[in-house]
Amino acid sequence: MAPEPRPIPRFVAEPPHEGRPYGRWAESLARHFLEACERIDADEDLGEPGDVVWFPDRTFAGRTYVPASATTSTGFELLGFVSYTREHDGAEARDFETFADYTDETAEANPDWELDLSDHELTSFNGGDNRRGEVTLVWGVALVDNGALATAELGPTTVDQCQLMEDRFTLVALDNYTGDYLEVKLWGQGGGELATESLYEDD
Repeated sequence: MAPEPRPIPRFVAEPPHEGRPYGRWAESLARHFLEACERIDADEDLGEPGDVVWFPDRTFAGRTYVPASATTSTGFELLGFVSYTREHDGAEARDFETFADYTDETAEANPDWELDLSDHELTSFNGGDNRRGEVTLVWGVALVDNGALATAELGPTTVDQCQLMEDRFTLVALDNYTGDYLEVKLWGQGGGELATESLYEDD
């Protein structure tokens, strides 16, 4: 086999381990997320958050990330994640960290959207020879019917994938590397491409 001309990390995160949070676990995660939302510094009246919606969990570098969103009474969307560590499978979650932000660009206000994406940089990546990028957490909602799988594409290379959970997915992938930027693709049950969107669509 020939040497790889551009060695990059692929499929660096573990696949989802758990289904949608429920019961006391969901209540605990929601409490952490909503506390982070209360710390958002916003000039607007963000209103009261509604029910928290959860995305598939992904574990990267020993830390599990569970993205979340909630629509508020004034029409904003709260978004972010709760992350934690476990000593081993079945152990108690600890070392909680959170991130939260808000947006007024919602899927409800943009009926032409096919994917609703959010992202957050987790860490930097140094590929040598002054080639740098960012390992990025991406979570989203498929807004077209019959989606089965989402993939993260960095140029010609698929770097992560996630099966949809109630039309939602979470990806962990290298971004902004050697001139390539992440695109997210949605695939149907039969393997056909249903939608594509760049993280930099608005730019």
